[in-house]
Amino acid sequence: MNKTRLEAFSDGVLAIIITIMVLEIKVPEGGNFSSLLELYPVFLSYILSFIYIAIYWNNHHHMLQSASKTNGKILWANLHLLFWLSLIPFTSGWMGENHFAKATMTLYGVVLFMAAIAYWILQNQIIASEGENNILAKAVGKNFKGKASPVLYFIAILFSFYNEWISGAIYILVALIWLVPNKRIEIIINSEKNN
Repeated sequence: MNKTRLEAFSDGVLAIIITIMVLEIKVPEGGNFSSLLELYPVFLSYILSFIYIAIYWNNHHHMLQSASKTNGKILWANLHLLFWLSLIPFTSGWMGENHFAKATMTLYGVVLFMAAIAYWILQNQIIASEGENNILAKAVGKNFKGKASPVLYFIAILFSFYNEWISGAIYILVALIWLVPNKRIEIIINSEKNN
């Protein structure tokens, strides 16, 4: 099965997710800059969530570059990932509208945790489909970021019951860890093409 449809569908869903998030930002009543200040929590949650969606889109793109084909397990694993990512606009909006209240931070963390697990499942399905010596398996290696992220999300979820600001700092920390692009897949793909 060709991976082109999977890539196009995933790109479309991620674009819709970003569009939904920005449409959740309501235009303020007043016509001065002080009216915009009331939106700062919604805008901050939008920025964080946009960064997360961008990180997933970027890594998803690189991961699918390493795949030569797809199968049913990969399709379902991809849909599982998209399901959790599609909940980010809701959790982001709830978080921003309620000024980062504890329950909103908890739910946001649960969605991020489940998205990380879903990404790991998709990654492993691609590796299983392509074989242990494929490009993705070589590029992932020990996968420190992939293993640390769910642990950090779990810690942030626990902190959200006591101090939502610490959990928020952990969510930002994980985003910063992933913001620096991993060049291993690109380097390995380019070296495989040149051989």
